[in-house]
This record gives sequence, structure tokens and C-alpha cells, in this order.
Amino acid sequence: MVVTLIIACEVGFWVLLVAGLALRYLARMPKTGAAVLLLEPLLELALLIVTAVDLKNGAAADWKHGLAALYIGYTVAYGHYTIKWFDGHFAHRFAGGPRPAKRYGMARFVHELKLWVRTVVMAAVGSALLQGAIWYVGKDGDTSSLRQWQGMSLKIVMIHGVIALTYLIWQKKDPGGRTAPDEAPARPAEKSLR
Repeated sequence: MVVTLIIACEVGFWVLLVAGLALRYLARMPKTGAAVLLLEPLLELALLIVTAVDLKNGAAADWKHGLAALYIGYTVAYGHYTIKWFDGHFAHRFAGGPRPAKRYGMARFVHELKLWVRTVVMAAVGSALLQGAIWYVGKDGDTSSLRQWQGMSLKIVMIHGVIALTYLIWQKKDPGGRTAPDEAPARPAEKSLR
């Protein structure tokens, strides 16, 4: 049941995202679109409640409970970012908005570092939920699967950290020679009026 709900939450996330953006830009109903987008957290709340009820009803703590915890952590850390990213691209494609800027060099590394911080938040939220489930099950139950998911979240943080560092070591240059938004060109020196 928990796996089915995780899949339903993922499908629901994308349905609400597309519906909210379509209402916002195609139907020209920005407030209604924003209201639909605000329904997104209810999906994760439902998943959290069902997972807790499943454990309370005596289900063995296993991989699906760990997956549910990390899924909730992912949504907390990346949900708003994902919606904002799609909003920018949707606005560009369907509402004449500006093209989302590409980042190069140090600006790209800073961006990747911020994404890594989101991954740390994801792992922290997921691990906290897993720890709560471990305490909830108690010493009598088998919580080894939940502890493995905590270890998995730490591995995800480390792997993403290494990937983020590659953007510092091997910085990609702008093929057009333009400067990234975070790297404004220096102002030319003003001439003195003597």
C-alpha cells in the first residue's frame, strides 16, 4: 500500500504541477494556478500519515517505509525548486517569458553547491523521519532496513558532493563568451573632468 501511495504521490505531483502552470499561463488564471500548486504539500502529508498508520498497525518496518521517508525529504528540499524551475521554463515556452539563464564557470559551481545543500536537507529530513520510525517501532521490531536507508541518504549526500566539486575543478566556459549573471563585467574607469 505504501509503494502504491508513493507512486500516486509522484504522479499527483506532476499532474498538479502541469495543471497549476497551465492554469497560470495558458488559462491566464494566476491565482487559481497558484492555489493548485499549493496543494502539492498535501500529497506528502498524506504519505506521511499512511506510513505512520501502516507502522502503527503492525507492519514490519522495511524498504518501502525508508523510501517513503526519503521521498518526503526530497519533496521538502527540492519541491519548491522544481516548481520554480518548471515555472520559468513554462513561462518562457508558453507566455513569452525570458529564456532561463544558463550558468558557466564559478556561477555554475555556486548553483551546484546550492543544489548539494538541498540534498543535505533532503537527507536530514529523511533521516529524521527514519529515526522517528525506528523509535516508534522500538527495540522489539526489526529496524535494520530503516537504518540502511539512513546510510543510503548519507551516501547520496557524499556522491552529490563529489559531483558538485567537479564543477569547481572542471569549470565549463560560456561558448558565446558572455558573462554569467552572477559575474557582472567590471565597469570601465570613469574619466576625470579636469
